Amino acid sequence: MPGTASGLLAVPPIHKLTLMFLDSASNCDVELEIENLSPPALRCHPSLPTISGTHTMVSFRFRVLLQIVIAAGIAATRLASPVSAADWPQFRGPHRTDVASEKNLLTEWPADGPKLLWSATGYGEGFSSIALVGDRIYSMGDHGDGSVLLAADRANGKVLWRAPVGKPGGNYKGTRCTPTVDGDRVYGLGQFGEFVCCETATGKVLWKKNFPGDFGGQFGAWQYTESPLVDGDKVICTPGGANATMVAFNKRTGDVIWKGIVPGGDTAGYSSIVIAETGGIRQYVQLMANGLVGFSAKDGKLLWRYGDKNDRFGGNTANIPTPIIQGEFIFTAAGYGRGGGLTRLVGSGKSVQAEEVYFSRDLQNKHGGVVLVGDYVYGDRDDSGSPWCAEWKTGKVRWRKEKSRVDGRGSVCVTYADGHLYFQYQNGVVTLVEASADSYKETGAFRIPDAKDPCWAHPVVCGGKLYIRNQDTLLCYDVTKP
Repeated sequence: MPGTASGLLAVPPIHKLTLMFLDSASNCDVELEIENLSPPALRCHPSLPTISGTHTMVSFRFRVLLQIVIAAGIAATRLASPVSAADWPQFRGPHRTDVASEKNLLTEWPADGPKLLWSATGYGEGFSSIALVGDRIYSMGDHGDGSVLLAADRANGKVLWRAPVGKPGGNYKGTRCTPTVDGDRVYGLGQFGEFVCCETATGKVLWKKNFPGDFGGQFGAWQYTESPLVDGDKVICTPGGANATMVAFNKRTGDVIWKGIVPGGDTAGYSSIVIAETGGIRQYVQLMANGLVGFSAKDGKLLWRYGDKNDRFGGNTANIPTPIIQGEFIFTAAGYGRGGGLTRLVGSGKSVQAEEVYFSRDLQNKHGGVVLVGDYVYGDRDDSGSPWCAEWKTGKVRWRKEKSRVDGRGSVCVTYADGHLYFQYQNGVVTLVEASADSYKETGAFRIPDAKDPCWAHPVVCGGKLYIRNQDTLLCYDVTKP
């Protein structure tokens, strides 16, 4: 069974800029803060006399410099195109956690489910989820004689443009990657390793790479599945293999910044990269075909490796779920009888090690993903259609649900918003469940129309809407309170 789509920014954009100047007229250190494009605040360093607003002692030269800085700050902010709360710019959302910031959503659904606002076709074959930025929807699929990256109108789902990516097909036909949007660029990975950067406005291909051809990349039986990560000026992916296990590109030009290598090589898994910070070291964490790895964000150096033995993730049929990061802790799970557990990163400077906190066979998850809400993690046991809740710190299972009221079956994809879990089953059943460790409390369930099993594209809750991709069709439901 393949991995589903795994896929602007993995960390929140910077909305505040602080600069220090020595103004000759006032002989004072002046601190400039630009926040959300609001008027700047001028004030002295706390140890010096106070200046407020445009004090008469502030020199003309400084005011000119101030105007230049403000203009530059505004231009830079516009170029960065910060993500709003109503956007979902990549796989699993702004922070790659599948936890939405939505509020005022329905806590119960009518018997036939929430209101269907629209249904659109033209998305092609595949298991890619969607990214949402501004008035656009982005996804991927096999369309005609190739795989494509596409943009659609967020108001009605109508496809606006399609950009060629690569070959169609695969073991389970169709794309898996969810596009990643960053400003005026969108990035997508075809199932056979064709990686493209396109203009968001037109779909024009700006640069392109081929992972097997350019880097000797190695993928598994279900082809490439990950969704690219954008971090600062880099876009990072996992070609796999011994020459460039992980690669960081300049996101504007496609030039290679560094290549990270696992000694002896490792095949690309079906997961997506997440960011961790430990001991002052920023690193990219990825679940490979044979274990969990961490590469230095600065230079691509392999910092640590965990779980490469056959009793953890090594030699598994497929490692798919995206890891969850909280501080120095990483929760990682896999299916096919393996399990999941918590790892702690320890060390500082150039030395980091991964230490196991616990590992449990009860925490298997094949490809529906896992979310962390408060002190608890939620997922589906392998692909059994049996959602579970477990303690983050200990791995102790608090509850497991055997059956949905509308007979949900197969692998369960999960996302979270406003106190509730949204479980989407492989056969097209969707349920609303309270995010509670006390017990499984289902408050709504329905089946999407004309569901094509397997329904593996991860659902998205954003802007008061629930989006469900089922092969060629995208459905949009209103889940806001009246």
